[in-house]
Amino acid sequence: MVGKMRRLGRIVKNGKTLIVPMDHGISKPIRGLEDIDGVLRRIDGVVDAVVLHKGVVKRSKFVAEMEMGLIIHLSASTCLVDPNDKRIVTSVEKAIELGADAVSIHVNIGSKTEGRQIEEAGRIAELCDSWGMPLLAMIYPRGEGINEKDPEMVKHAVRVGYEIGADIVKTNYTGDPETFAEVIDVAEIPVVVAGGSKTDELKLLKDVRDAILAGAIGVAIGRNVFQHKNPELIAKALRMIIHDGADVEDVKGVLYEGSLALS
Repeated sequence: MVGKMRRLGRIVKNGKTLIVPMDHGISKPIRGLEDIDGVLRRIDGVVDAVVLHKGVVKRSKFVAEMEMGLIIHLSASTCLVDPNDKRIVTSVEKAIELGADAVSIHVNIGSKTEGRQIEEAGRIAELCDSWGMPLLAMIYPRGEGINEKDPEMVKHAVRVGYEIGADIVKTNYTGDPETFAEVIDVAEIPVVVAGGSKTDELKLLKDVRDAILAGAIGVAIGRNVFQHKNPELIAKALRMIIHDGADVEDVKGVLYEGSLALS
C-alpha cells in the first residue's frame, strides 16, 4: 500500500485536509464554475486538493501545473430526473491516466437506488486497493422522509464507508459537536465534512471549527468557496482553522481586512 500512502500524503497534510469539490456542473450549470481554471489559480497553494470530473481535467490549461492534489470524481447525476440516483461515469484507470492523486464516489443511502450505489462503491474500493489509489467516499443519508443531519443516519453513512473499504468519508455535519463526536467514533476512518449550500461565512467557519474539535480531519467544501466573492480569502480562513487550529475570532480579522482590500 506504499502507492496509496504516497498519494494520500498529497491530499492529507499532517493529518488534516482542505478539499474543494468543483464537480457540481454536471448536476446543473452553477454560478462560480464558468471559469474553473481561474478559480483553481486563485486557490492553488492554499487548498490541499480539488475534486473535478474527467472532462474538466482533460480541457484544463492549469491542472497539469497546479500544486494541489487532484481527485477525479467517478459519480454523476443531473437535477432533471432523480439527482439522488448516482451513476459511475468513469473509471479508476481513467483517473490514473489523468494523473489523479485519488478518486471519489458519491453514495446516497436511503435513496431508491441505494443498493446499486453500494454495490458499485464496493467494487471501486477493491479496484482502488489494487491500484494503490485512495478513495474518498461521499456518503449522505438522502431519500424520502430522511433527515440528512440526523446523527444516527450520519453515523450509518460513515459506517457504510468504513465497511466498503473507503480511505476517507465525506458526510454531513450534524450541526452539533457532541453528536458529531459520536459520528467520528462509529468507525476507524478519517472523516471530512461537507459544506452544503452557500451559507453565511461566519456560521460556516464556526461549524468547521466545531467539526474539527469533534474529530473531523478537515472539510470538502465547494460552493462556499467557489461562489465566494474572494475564493482565495475564504480558503485561507478555512486553512487557518483546519491546519493552524485558529479560532473563528482570529479568522474574522483576516476576512475583514481581505474584504477591505477588495472594496
